[in-house]
Amino acid sequence: MDAHIRKVYVPMTETGFYILLCLREEAHGYNIIRKVEALTEGEIRISPGTMYGSLSKMEKDGLICFVREVEKRKIYRITELGRAVLELEMQRIERLYRNMMEVR
Repeated sequence: MDAHIRKVYVPMTETGFYILLCLREEAHGYNIIRKVEALTEGEIRISPGTMYGSLSKMEKDGLICFVREVEKRKIYRITELGRAVLELEMQRIERLYRNMMEVR
């Protein structure tokens, strides 16, 4: 993983984190929007503009890739680079949680 990717994506925004988390299974943007809303019990609502801008940037940076189009909807999935970035972020979040629990 090059320094640019690490600098841009670690730490991740919640939007970026949830997009990569959801794309461990193939999905289109609207499906991701609904899944994130369900996972977070409505706490996080990703607007279509934010979603499609994020998908475009992540695809350009190689974190996700276009798989196919179904009924004019682009289906994406996470790449190996995306998995590595997601894993780094998950480790960072786990460390934050452990530290928080230690100082309670």
